Amino acid sequence: MQRSLLKQSNEQRRNLILNGPVSTTILLLSIPTLMMGLIQSAIPVIDGLFLNNIVGNTAASAVTYCTPIVNIASALAQGLSVAGMAIIGQSNGRGDFEKSRKISTQIIVFTFLLGFILAPILVLLAFPVSSQVNAEISHDVFVYLALNACVLPFSFMESIYNAIKNANGKPEDSFIRMVILLVLKIVFNALFIAVFRWGLIGAVMASLACNLLITLWMYYELFIKSNGEQFTLKGFRLDSQIIKNLLNIGFPSMLSSIMLNLGFFLINNEVAKYGAIVLTGQGIANNITSICFILPSSFGSSVTTMVSMNVGANQGKKARTSTIVGCVISAITAAILITIVVPLASHLTILFTRDQAVLDIANNALHIYTYSVIGFGICMVQQGAFIGLGKTKITLFMSLLRVWLLRYVFILATEHLLGYNSVFWGNLFSNYAAALITTILILRVKWVSDLRQE
Repeated sequence: MQRSLLKQSNEQRRNLILNGPVSTTILLLSIPTLMMGLIQSAIPVIDGLFLNNIVGNTAASAVTYCTPIVNIASALAQGLSVAGMAIIGQSNGRGDFEKSRKISTQIIVFTFLLGFILAPILVLLAFPVSSQVNAEISHDVFVYLALNACVLPFSFMESIYNAIKNANGKPEDSFIRMVILLVLKIVFNALFIAVFRWGLIGAVMASLACNLLITLWMYYELFIKSNGEQFTLKGFRLDSQIIKNLLNIGFPSMLSSIMLNLGFFLINNEVAKYGAIVLTGQGIANNITSICFILPSSFGSSVTTMVSMNVGANQGKKARTSTIVGCVISAITAAILITIVVPLASHLTILFTRDQAVLDIANNALHIYTYSVIGFGICMVQQGAFIGLGKTKITLFMSLLRVWLLRYVFILATEHLLGYNSVFWGNLFSNYAAALITTILILRVKWVSDLRQE
């Protein structure tokens, strides 16, 4: 069954999504996405192992501090990918595959150009950011941000590639890309960090080498490989109407991602006040729990595909059922992860460092973070349904609410009592509160598309 699924054309995959049993279809679509989640979450773990054990805690804490800033720069690509996935998915639902290919090509070219425009802005941003952080990590913060500008255009392309494949109901193609990326990450990290001893610079160079090679491979698959569904740049011109539509639909997701990561950056500022040890401990916990957060939330992409295609085919009832089933599967997955990770917490954190002060913080954070994944997974699946409906303004509202009001305000209100632990407990509180709110909203939504047909 799985093998035949991998060989299906876009039209065959559409028929499965529209006419197949809901639970079976979601599970089949989610298997590659779940596997990709494992690979995707393994990448920061690999980086963390190399940085903490070879380069040192200071470099690792600098990377933890900078990650939200890099993600802010990537927010535009994420917004375009969300919009593209919704539009392409609904176009596929109507059976208009030629238009799907046209939209995909427009997104690819526009996003790649956008990445090159944003790269020098990230370099300029490195100056004020590094100057306001504590001296212990200031230099490493500047180096990491400035050099990451070189990676930005290529990482943009990967977001768009994932969106195109998910919209076509083929998340297994994204999984293959992630496997290749993970293997390259291990090889280049070992080469640049362990062998050449380039330190933090080596970590960024490893990312650049990986992303460059992956981009070349994606170009071959999408534009050169002959499979009857390849894109073409022949006679290409940017279509202002398509770009405008993408920006209009994607803007709430862009703003959501920017505000979300700005919130994480401000939270990191609160943690950084306690020094590199606390920031490093938090980073280790984040690396480990990335697996726990990615797996339950990975069902969101499959639900987006199911919802977008079914509402495109005027099957609102099936779109609603798909969302409910996705939430149940996500919650079960999260519960299983909790039973595995919590007992192993101290055995996992010691793989990153032998510094007892860092381990104490990492173990405490890991326990609290892990228990919050059920709420997070449900919230992300339901947001995936809203994206499939084209209701991206709701995802903007929930992202702002979850991080800024439910989490950041919680941290500020309790920090005088809990200290840096307020950050960890704020994560738990905000994820369950957000899940409750999205559940109320999803029960009231009308299962029809909010997107204007072109």
